[in-house]
Amino acid sequence: MTRMTPFSSPLFLGFEQMEKTIERLAKSADGYPPYNIERIRDDDGTTVRLRITLAVAGFQESDLEVTTEENQLIVRGQQSDEPERDFIHRGIAARQFQKNFVLADGMRVLSAELKNGLLSIDLDRPEPQRLVKKIDIRTVD
Repeated sequence: MTRMTPFSSPLFLGFEQMEKTIERLAKSADGYPPYNIERIRDDDGTTVRLRITLAVAGFQESDLEVTTEENQLIVRGQQSDEPERDFIHRGIAARQFQKNFVLADGMRVLSAELKNGLLSIDLDRPEPQRLVKKIDIRTVD
């Protein structure tokens, strides 16, 4: 039995990689760490940028890594256990995570800032230039 997907139409050409990315993200839908995505607007109401804010309490700058790979923003966090500590009760575990966000073409990461246990990543997408190209039709005899 063949599985139907939104990209199954023969009119969608070259979207195979996007379909694989969506499937991979659906499988890795872990809720940790919690995050927000918000639009940051200018005074006149136009969207200037997007901000992703992740709750990373207990992580230091050296424990976090923000990278872009192809069309993905990847945020990784890894805390190291401190073996010299002797816990009577341990309710806060040193936990690692990886959070992936798929970026549309042209999206750029502007900055990343860690403040009060929140990692904020600002992104924007410059207005793309509209490209119209006429294709000449050749007559073959």
